Amino acid sequence: MIQTNCNNMENKNITNNLIIKQVNKSNAIAYNKQYLAETSDYEFKILDNAYEGTGIEYAKLKMAIKDKKCTTPTCYYENARLKQLELAPQESLDFLQNVVTELSVVDDENFDVNNSYEYSVANAIMTGRPGFSKTDGYDVKLFLNEDGSQSLVFEGPMFESKLVINNTALSSILESDTSLIAVTPDINKEMLELLANVGIFAMEDILENGALAPNAKITEEFVMKNPDGSFDYEIIDIGGGKGRNILKYDMDKIERKVTPFINAEVAGLLSSEQEAVAAWNVYIGRGTSVEEDAQMVQNANAGSKSWSYEEDLPLSQDKKVLFESKYKDYFMNNYIKQFITNQLPTVEADAAVFDLAEAKKAKAQKFIEANNL
Repeated sequence: MIQTNCNNMENKNITNNLIIKQVNKSNAIAYNKQYLAETSDYEFKILDNAYEGTGIEYAKLKMAIKDKKCTTPTCYYENARLKQLELAPQESLDFLQNVVTELSVVDDENFDVNNSYEYSVANAIMTGRPGFSKTDGYDVKLFLNEDGSQSLVFEGPMFESKLVINNTALSSILESDTSLIAVTPDINKEMLELLANVGIFAMEDILENGALAPNAKITEEFVMKNPDGSFDYEIIDIGGGKGRNILKYDMDKIERKVTPFINAEVAGLLSSEQEAVAAWNVYIGRGTSVEEDAQMVQNANAGSKSWSYEEDLPLSQDKKVLFESKYKDYFMNNYIKQFITNQLPTVEADAAVFDLAEAKKAKAQKFIEANNL
């Protein structure tokens, strides 16, 4: 049985989600002899239990209507209840499918562990994960309510209290383009698409599928040049007294060019604030690099800078502004930077390795002459 002890609710979500995630991914349970020796009951019989006795109820209602022994002369209640029972099975199947689909988000690689951990527990129950059986004290029941709605009720050791999901409430959430659990956008995919469309690469460097070609380079329009039109290089020390030129870029010009595209992308993200919070918590808020995100045991988490789904939605204007600023920083540092760092000259002669001392001396002399010093 999986048990945790954590007082702060936000920390509890992070801690419990990570524990469940790690246990589900681990093969350790296969080597637990005690677990293997014991019987685990995963037969929750959700539909069987929910519809137990409904056949008898249906028959009694039909008989009451036939014999005119209804509670009212019009048999309104009996006919309404009959209709509920006739529609209920398909509604149950649709409801359970929606719940399973929504809960499956917790298995995403970039799932935001700031989401309520109770959904991870519910998912583990519904998918029959080790440690979440009836034997372990967990249960899930479907109730057919008198108002025609249906409720799925989860309970067990890791729940603070019973987790109840009503089918009409869930349907209204889904119909309003909201999710039970926040889905984290694929920021890497979105930023790669954005990169190809910010207008700093030549059209021939963009492939038919919209991606950048492997050898794509920022166009000369954004490269720094001298008054005479020649390239203004930065000289770098490559050791052994040798140096070489690398291109310098007009970062102000690049930022002015890409900013409108970034703002449009951010506006799209903020149209679903739930997903924006997930993107902030998993990627943007902490300002990690793409490589760091990929190498971490868990996906990058904003930690103390995390935004709460319960407390921070709807997002305030200052948080929207902060999101836009941090999103831009993340894009510039992780996607633009690689195209402006240590880029060799396009002029073949300027790309050659040279004596560092002589080059620095020549550059200083050129500066003196250009400025009449």
